[in-house]
Amino acid sequence: MLDLQQNGTGSGRFSGIGIHKRFGSLRVLEDVDFSMGLSEAVGIVGPNGAGKTTLLATLSGAYPPSAGRVSFDGRDVTRQTSAERCKAGIVRTHQVPKPFSGMTAFENAYVAAAHSDAASRDEAYERAIHALELCGMLAVANRKAETLGLLDRKRLELARALATGPKVLLLDEIGGGLTDSEAQELVVTIQELKRRGIGIVWIEHIVHVLLQVVDRLICMDAGKIIADGDPKTVMSDPEVVKAYLGGGPK
Repeated sequence: MLDLQQNGTGSGRFSGIGIHKRFGSLRVLEDVDFSMGLSEAVGIVGPNGAGKTTLLATLSGAYPPSAGRVSFDGRDVTRQTSAERCKAGIVRTHQVPKPFSGMTAFENAYVAAAHSDAASRDEAYERAIHALELCGMLAVANRKAETLGLLDRKRLELARALATGPKVLLLDEIGGGLTDSEAQELVVTIQELKRRGIGIVWIEHIVHVLLQVVDRLICMDAGKIIADGDPKTVMSDPEVVKAYLGGGPK
């Protein structure tokens, strides 16, 4: 079976150094330093408006930083577009799935594979099938994307990302809107991707789901990182409890 990953497990780093992001006079990120190994799983939590999704968008190339730089596997990618970063192995999913309407689940995955570094149509086909299989989507591969339920649309969003052959997956609240049992199905898939050496950066409000996957946890508040380290230690940090859980320790 074809390996979805482009160049095997990475020994380098994926980093954002001194990242600032402003929209006009609104300061969203302030001097954020983020770094991870290419086979690490990192969770990001924080209250609404903390800057989590903006950080993910800046790392993926959707937004250029107002200051600072982004480095991937030893290369400065700050000026690269999101499409260029995707081909290099940095791939993002969105909180609200955005499949191509009028296309089947398979066609959605195939288009993603064909616009990656796939060398041929046959390779793109194999990548699409393998991605759908990993995400438990083969049974609905020929259904139109817009007819799928929320869980299958989330799975398809993940399958499209996988079909590109990522080194690092940036997951933006992929569990949002799902029941606990539905979110647990996604956890099993993401744990398998981690075992295969794909790096994971996962923003999620369902913390107990997140903690089943990540090696490291980051908490953000007001555009800054306020804690970074062992997940249990971070979640018990008084600053995190105050910012994320809405009150001091009892």
